[in-house]
Amino acid sequence: MKTINPIDAARIELLLSDLRLPAIKLMWAKFAEQSDKEGWPAARFLAALAEHEIADRGRRRIERHLAEARLPVGKTLAGFDFEAVPMVSKAQVMALAAGDAWLNNGANLLLFGPPGGGKSHLAAALGFALVEGGWRVLFTRTTDLVQRLQIARRELALEAAIAKLDKFHLLILDDLAYVTKDQAETSVLFELISARYERRSLIITANQPFGEWGKVFPDQAMTVAVVDRLVHHATIFEMNVESYRRRAALERKRGRGRLPIHATTAANA
Repeated sequence: MKTINPIDAARIELLLSDLRLPAIKLMWAKFAEQSDKEGWPAARFLAALAEHEIADRGRRRIERHLAEARLPVGKTLAGFDFEAVPMVSKAQVMALAAGDAWLNNGANLLLFGPPGGGKSHLAAALGFALVEGGWRVLFTRTTDLVQRLQIARRELALEAAIAKLDKFHLLILDDLAYVTKDQAETSVLFELISARYERRSLIITANQPFGEWGKVFPDQAMTVAVVDRLVHHATIFEMNVESYRRRAALERKRGRGRLPIHATTAANA
């Protein structure tokens, strides 16, 4: 077996650093040793190095996108008990988790139901699956994002702030109902929804059905316009179930432990 010349090895390390190929830099010597031992042709050796670099880049990209997504910890589809509510279509949820059929078209997913019903869990779990599939996602409380956009408006940078959010294929706006019925807050939210209409997707969780969105938006015309844009290309999950948190607390009090993670009822728009 050939021994790698130390001078050549040092030169290769420098070249790979300049080319910004960290995975190859880390593994090339091991691959070279294996190549010499097994008599690989040059093409196979180069292909092995390239494949390793591409795989590592994919892994690092997903890690970056998971960090920027700000998803709640531990909310995955694997931890979602679909059997607990048999009317939920697991196939439908898994199709949404693939992303292609709706994110490419700027479609939306709307989750309705009382507090504690699992809306945020399902939204975050879908977000996690989509990031692993290569999509860019941002999970945020609606009130937090609205406050950021209000600051941008005061600084005359609202359009730029909304445009910056275009890098995310999906925005998950959690707890829409907690936005206060204030003209400044709801107007920036309306502008965000309008800007993403048919271009970029939204998942929105809300405790209140559309009929009560007048409590969120200050006038009827704005409410109608928001609903119209959101539902035009949307899947709607109706999650009118008992609060999981309440049920779990009762079970703990009774000494019977935690209930399984609850799932949801679903319906297409």
